[in-house]
Amino acid sequence: MLIISALCIIAIAGIDQFIKMWVMSNMRLYEERDFLKIGNLDLMHLHYIENTGSAFSSFSGQRAFLLIITVIGVGICGYFLIKNRKEQKPLLHTSLTMILGGAIGNMIDRIFHGGAVVDYLDVQLFNFAIFNFADCFITVGTIILAIHILFFMEDDNNPKQKEVGNDNT
Repeated sequence: MLIISALCIIAIAGIDQFIKMWVMSNMRLYEERDFLKIGNLDLMHLHYIENTGSAFSSFSGQRAFLLIITVIGVGICGYFLIKNRKEQKPLLHTSLTMILGGAIGNMIDRIFHGGAVVDYLDVQLFNFAIFNFADCFITVGTIILAIHILFFMEDDNNPKQKEVGNDNT
């Protein structure tokens, strides 16, 4: 399971970097192009920006802080992925793999693009932040992790839950 997770993490970060390189090579900074239309319904544009902050441009210009937080987050996720490698917890493995792949993709940007992350997906249906492929994996992975924690995580400190799980009647 750990090898599959590692390959998926590399694939997510690699695809993210490939798309970002395409955007930087084929678009000018702040350029916007139609991307996803269904009939007259304009769903999404490609809009090349460089975000020096985190989600919704928070902590803008705080490169060192954002790198430290990312390294800590990657370390924590990696620790729990390795710690639980032998257990059958598909939601946990999937969520941590997605978060790690996305975080590493954005961390590569912060290190090699002067602290900025390349964003390019711009939803047109409503006013929302411009984001990227890695952000999608971080967000979906975090939602899956929350579902795992709220509904499927065993409480090792709750003896009643252990008794219910081990009822052989």
